[in-house]
Amino acid sequence: MAREAAFVLRYLAEVEELAEEVLAGRRQIVDLDLKRNQNREALRALQKDPDPSDKAMVCFGNMFIQLPKSKTKEMIQKDQEHLDEEINQLRKELRVKVNRLFEAQGKPELKGFNLNSMTHEEMRAINQILEGQN
Repeated sequence: MAREAAFVLRYLAEVEELAEEVLAGRRQIVDLDLKRNQNREALRALQKDPDPSDKAMVCFGNMFIQLPKSKTKEMIQKDQEHLDEEINQLRKELRVKVNRLFEAQGKPELKGFNLNSMTHEEMRAINQILEGQN
């Protein structure tokens, strides 16, 4: 009886730990996506800014610095690329974590969960093929 109770407790602790990892990964993706959206808003604001000066005020931590708009756009775009890479990596890791959680719970693996979206080049090629058939 004591062995069974210990086994059940270990099992529940393992499932809880895996579930926490999944939730933490999802939360991290949401946080990074929020930052990515803020960067998009900043890029849009820089593009629409009617101010003729070539300078923009940028907040770094708790201080503001005036930088050229072109340098500011470049920095935000690099940050966007970094965020995209990090989010994609987290999503790949999340797939593995979810599969481990399902395995620990004795559930079957999610069908279609390991699919990857097509790249722009792949979509372009498919569109060319479809346009050629019409």
